[in-house]
Amino acid sequence: MASPGLYSSIKLPSKKFESFNRVEHKFSFFGKTIPIRKNISSENPKLVISNVAIKSPGISSPSIQEGEDNRKHVAWTSVKQERWQGELHVQGEIPLWLNGTYLRNGPGLWHIGDYNFRHLFDGYATIVRLHFEGGRLVMGHRQIESEAYKASRKNNKLCYREFSEVPKQDNFLAYIGDLASLFSGASLTDNANTGVVKLGDGRVVCLTETMKGSIVIDPNTLDTLGKFEYSDNLGWLIHSAHPIVTDSEFLTLLPDLINPGYLVVRMEPGTNERKFIGRVDCRGGPSPGWVHSFPVTEHYVIVPEMPLRYCAQNLLKAEPSPLYKFEWHPESKAFMHVMCKTSGKIVASVEVPLFVTFHFINAYEEKDEDGRVIAVIADCCEHSANVTILQNLTLQNLRSPPDQDVLPDARVGRFRIPMDGGRHGSLEAALDPNEHGRGMDMCSINPNFLGKKYRYAYACGAQRPCHFPNTLTKIDLMGKKAKNWFDEGSVPSEPFFVPRPGATEEDDGVVISMISEKNGEGYAVLLDGSTFEEIARAKFPYGLPYGLHGCWVPNK
Repeated sequence: MASPGLYSSIKLPSKKFESFNRVEHKFSFFGKTIPIRKNISSENPKLVISNVAIKSPGISSPSIQEGEDNRKHVAWTSVKQERWQGELHVQGEIPLWLNGTYLRNGPGLWHIGDYNFRHLFDGYATIVRLHFEGGRLVMGHRQIESEAYKASRKNNKLCYREFSEVPKQDNFLAYIGDLASLFSGASLTDNANTGVVKLGDGRVVCLTETMKGSIVIDPNTLDTLGKFEYSDNLGWLIHSAHPIVTDSEFLTLLPDLINPGYLVVRMEPGTNERKFIGRVDCRGGPSPGWVHSFPVTEHYVIVPEMPLRYCAQNLLKAEPSPLYKFEWHPESKAFMHVMCKTSGKIVASVEVPLFVTFHFINAYEEKDEDGRVIAVIADCCEHSANVTILQNLTLQNLRSPPDQDVLPDARVGRFRIPMDGGRHGSLEAALDPNEHGRGMDMCSINPNFLGKKYRYAYACGAQRPCHFPNTLTKIDLMGKKAKNWFDEGSVPSEPFFVPRPGATEEDDGVVISMISEKNGEGYAVLLDGSTFEEIARAKFPYGLPYGLHGCWVPNK
């Protein structure tokens, strides 16, 4: 682990970047508890400036030895070196009100020595930091120092079970020992390569679907601080990779693989204790459906039961099955359950058409003229009940020629869950999927509209032919239209919306994305949230691999 302060904020001649004040919290550290161009005016936060930043030398580390074919697209190639930090030259205008840090997490290292991983989700986590202040931009990235990552570097081999990878055992006894470790959770990875969230108390946690893969980082230095250890007795080995996190609460789902169902739990800011809200028993079988994410409204938690279900037998196999740790059970049907946040009571449970989704977008309550809730609306990036999307994310497929039109169709799937005791809900496209090229994933919304009726979503769409989402798209759910941004041959990552402080319009803000270019380079791009036109970009010193999900940490 790097020494504290090694990657502190760069001090510029004319403007000092504010570092984040560290707040003392108790957390577990490897098992131990550690106590558009206008005149510049400071009165108008909407003003922006033309920015030609001073190029300062970056902080770097030795490059990571590459075991892959460097001719592949940089989006699917391991990160060139373990860490880097420096100020970027900005073309265009960064709004003066944009002050804070965008953190993006995702798999960034897909090989150990000469051994190459199979799947996008196997890669060791790379955290990227974009720090905005005063119209300037500093970028940095580091590997998250999970036990899985450190063990692989030390032993030059896979040591923990990843999404599709299982360590090779030397003999039968070692294999039996690995199975025993699997049941205890010891052999499961802690490679926190999926998301990153800022808790209400300011701590920043990187996450994956294993409980042990919850790792605290410093948002300023990107230092790995240690494991996030839950202090309750709920147990469990896996949870949703995408908890619902606000300044006032943390909600997540715990799938029960023994007695098929889901526990809904809450954690208050400043604590590590999850508290039980309620339980949903699965209506289908033989196991709970995958819950990579889930939505909430102001008063309810929506628990999806997808027919793509966890499979214990697949977990035990030494080689991956076609659907990895899941199985497709269309005969078990699909359901949506609605639970009251306060009482834990299930207030609706309906059968819905078969669906496949990784990511829910948002949900809200539909009310009648008297203010009574008559339905819950839940939107998701729905892959037309097509499970081949998982196989499409193998590195072999992603590294194939991009002009092959093999990206499975996707849409904004809108569930309507009646609250009148009805037994069936509906699932329809919220707008014509051709508006966004029949590609749809990696959505974000204005966080002020979480759980409320909303109009806009930002996502990765498609310009065909393609084998992976290759556009940024702004979805207008009321107008049923989409605006699309496209850079030929490039792979954009999640478009993250940051609202302007004091804004009254839902789309008043900026959209941040990181772009991997076909020539091996890359850059950060800022789009106006309303017009969806580019307002600024900043080229990286080298292209970065594709990333998954991010969060915003405002300046204090």
